[in-house]
Amino acid sequence: MITIEQDQDQHTRSTSKMLAYAQLLRLPNVFTAMADVAMGFIFVRDVGDFGHRDLVELALLIAASSSLYLAGMVLNDCYDYESDKKERPQRPLPSGRIGRKTAARLGWGLLACGPILAVAAAFSIGSTRPLSVAVALAVCVVLYDGPLKNTLLGPLAMGVCRMLNVLLGMSAAGIDWGTENWLVAAAVGVYIAGVTFFARTESERSDRGRLLIGITVMMLGVAMLAQLPNYIWLTMTPSRWQMFMALMGVLIAWQSLRAVFNPESRCVQIAVKQAIFSLVMLDAAVVLGVAGAAPALAVLALLIPTVVLGRWVYST
Repeated sequence: MITIEQDQDQHTRSTSKMLAYAQLLRLPNVFTAMADVAMGFIFVRDVGDFGHRDLVELALLIAASSSLYLAGMVLNDCYDYESDKKERPQRPLPSGRIGRKTAARLGWGLLACGPILAVAAAFSIGSTRPLSVAVALAVCVVLYDGPLKNTLLGPLAMGVCRMLNVLLGMSAAGIDWGTENWLVAAAVGVYIAGVTFFARTESERSDRGRLLIGITVMMLGVAMLAQLPNYIWLTMTPSRWQMFMALMGVLIAWQSLRAVFNPESRCVQIAVKQAIFSLVMLDAAVVLGVAGAAPALAVLALLIPTVVLGRWVYST
């Protein structure tokens, strides 16, 4: 009987520790980073000619992106330790479920792994571009988590991180990037800059004006994607694409406007979570436009682990 109780207690502690690390890593969100890279990769590659080597290169770029994203999540909590003790004492670090030194080693280790994985991708692709983008992304992650997060440049820095994440997927291109590449990457960056501004005071009651500004910036990102037919051929007519993007924008805006009506912390955090998850839908929409339904569904499938894990692990 004692052995059974000890086993149950050990299982409970192990489960609690796993949950703490999942919360520290904000694990559901990493699939949105994967969607960015997959979209960027498909944008510059012909999926009809996908082979084993393409899949290996995509896997390496996704692994590099995921490592850098998770590093950013961990280092964010390391830098925010003092403020989290007051505003979010339930977080893994201030609650003592994970030690600060352990978290710091994990964060910096993941940050180093990103460029290393990008080196492997660079060798396979035959270009130094994946490494260059990964290093730039790593620098931006540190700048955002450290000196820039609580400044007016914070949302811009986060937007640049997401833009670089898309460009990491696009680094598989064998040719120089064109206007359409920069447009898509910048649109994702602008969208996430808006989400970040929207979420700046999510731990307390938010200002309605600030929330509206965040929504406006998010919609600007969607509007930028609507201009894609002006620069590249899509699988649907320009008018249908723009109607599709308008519908996406309305759905995202409605989710966020509900928090404007009730700007309490919980409502804002729910809206932020939905806005982050909606990025996967935007990525899938771009893939639908350039490559068709099957690849788009593959990217959209990343919503499944995002939503399922999001039921137990908070994303903000």
